[in-house]
Amino acid sequence: MRFLQAALLFSIFVTSVFPQELPKGLTQAEREMMRSYTAPVSLFGFTQPPAVPVRTMAEWEELQGIIITWTSQTTILRQIVDYAQDEGKVYIVCSDSNSVKSSLTSGGVPLTNVEFLIASFNSIWVRDYGPWAVYTNDADSLYLVDWIYNRPRPLDDRVPETFASRYNIPLYQTTVSPYDFVATGGNFMTDGHGTGFSSRLIVTENPNKTEAQIDTIVKRFMGIDRYIKMTVLPYDGIHHIDMHMKLLDDETLMVGQYPAGVSDGPQIEANLQYVLSNFKTAFGRDFKVVRIPMPPDGSGRYPSSGGQYRTYTNSVIVNKTVIVPTYELKYDTTALRIYREAMPGYRVVGINCNSIIGQSGAIHCITKEIGVDEPVYIKLYPLAQTSGTGFEAKAVLKTRTGISNAALYYSSSQAGPYIPASFSGMVQDTFYTTFSVSPGTDTVYYYAEAATVSGRSVKKPLVAPEGVLKHAVDPLLPVELVSFTARESEGSVLLSWVTATELNNKGFEIERRADSGIWQVIGYISGSGNSSERREYTFSDNTPLTGKSYYRLKQTDFSGAHSYSTVAEVLLTGEMQFSLEQNYPNPFNPSTVIQFQIPEAGNVSLKVYDVTGRELRTLINEYMQSGTWQASFDGTGLASGVYFYEIKVNSFIQNRKMILLK
Repeated sequence: MRFLQAALLFSIFVTSVFPQELPKGLTQAEREMMRSYTAPVSLFGFTQPPAVPVRTMAEWEELQGIIITWTSQTTILRQIVDYAQDEGKVYIVCSDSNSVKSSLTSGGVPLTNVEFLIASFNSIWVRDYGPWAVYTNDADSLYLVDWIYNRPRPLDDRVPETFASRYNIPLYQTTVSPYDFVATGGNFMTDGHGTGFSSRLIVTENPNKTEAQIDTIVKRFMGIDRYIKMTVLPYDGIHHIDMHMKLLDDETLMVGQYPAGVSDGPQIEANLQYVLSNFKTAFGRDFKVVRIPMPPDGSGRYPSSGGQYRTYTNSVIVNKTVIVPTYELKYDTTALRIYREAMPGYRVVGINCNSIIGQSGAIHCITKEIGVDEPVYIKLYPLAQTSGTGFEAKAVLKTRTGISNAALYYSSSQAGPYIPASFSGMVQDTFYTTFSVSPGTDTVYYYAEAATVSGRSVKKPLVAPEGVLKHAVDPLLPVELVSFTARESEGSVLLSWVTATELNNKGFEIERRADSGIWQVIGYISGSGNSSERREYTFSDNTPLTGKSYYRLKQTDFSGAHSYSTVAEVLLTGEMQFSLEQNYPNPFNPSTVIQFQIPEAGNVSLKVYDVTGRELRTLINEYMQSGTWQASFDGTGLASGVYFYEIKVNSFIQNRKMILLK
């Protein structure tokens, strides 16, 4: 009752003080209110973090639809509905559905994929107050997360609750201490793999929280392991990053660009260099950067001279369509071309936003994505070139009902035809496949497709095969490998390889896997740098696995580029020995795999300890038969640092060190 009374009083106040649409930023009257304003706390949903790990979806993942709030700017909203309902549902928050239907149909927009949510609201800016879609265990159940809105607009703040209640989706709210957290959707973006981006407004607006506490909240509610925070811009009054940057895919940043030295240009460049110098993509590579102009307003002014904050990065991706704000033809044609080149296969459309940009917002600010009920998580790693024509592909594939089949499709021509290479060898939801292309191929085009047990099928990228990924073939690998062999030698496995030439060769990592295991690094041999002479190398695996094992070389040059050798196979039929392998990967974040071998049945204990010897986790505590086994360890919730794992089997005890690096 207290909440309803407060909301009613505030609604009356807003109606009398703000007869026009509320801007994205604070009005002067709202600034006065903020001195004593307390955000509403609802009894609906949960105020504790989810009990299981969650992952915030990326904007380019599959959506069931988007939310908009129908108030002013109906011309823009009508066009958004027209484009977006081709791709999914459009959920319209409104006070009167009949008037919305009339406005849509009179504008020639059919009501083919629209649902109405009758609710009270204060403003159009649903990006900032709308719910965030997260998935449990990467790709299981759909949850919604709601932050405290950083505006004194309690009706807006309640929209996520209304939506979650209507569609029976669990709602988790950061509204109660110690998880009370103020944030806005326009100041957050994620790659879908645990990395989040914001401006440092996120720190300023949570003065009672340390940065570590903020990181913990977004980790537990959003699954964000790495939270990148950038300096606010001097002329962007709202300090939302969607006004000057956007993630287009897992590895591509679109960043607005002013003329040199103009307006927010210097700080944008400094922020971009900060990101590029300190952070890599989820695949350990440099971010790709696409620049797009930040145009002046109709009078030729930039924000530093009092001009409107025109931006093209404030777009929204709705499945296979990208809706971009536009302003003037002489600037728009360049911006739309940049989008189409950076996002091949997508339908890129523009909507004139001159009527709304003066309020410091555009398309992204007035839309919010809702994920699907049964997501398919595809983390497709960049191709690894194993020879002049050979490649290995790797993908993490997850879904609630299970993967029935999956394949990588590749071609030497973007137009196709695309040849399937079935994924197999699943370990911890990670799949592998290999393939070869014809000699002389300069570019490999590829995409992945996974089918679920329930009958769903999803591609990565979503627009494939019209839009695909590509890999430039290196015709001259840094090392010309003449031979690579593996053979048993007095209880060990002796690896031998010969190079004819070496260019910029830093060295070789030796990797091994069991017949049903994953690749693990077991050694390293330095390379010869630059050499035009024949070089011979050997490595002895003195703790080999019994049974069939596979070995390969990962050659790395001094620039960080790498390639893989062919795979050598060894079958050892000798007596099995106790062994505890080095975890892989190492360092790791957040999970790693530990492999061990036991020659006899017994009670197996595998535990993880911190540097003080305090026991943190029991991975295995059961009776097991002889053989080669593995266990996974998830370091979520632990700080970066050194940890130890120890195995005890009958009288055998061994421990090793591993490094968690976030």
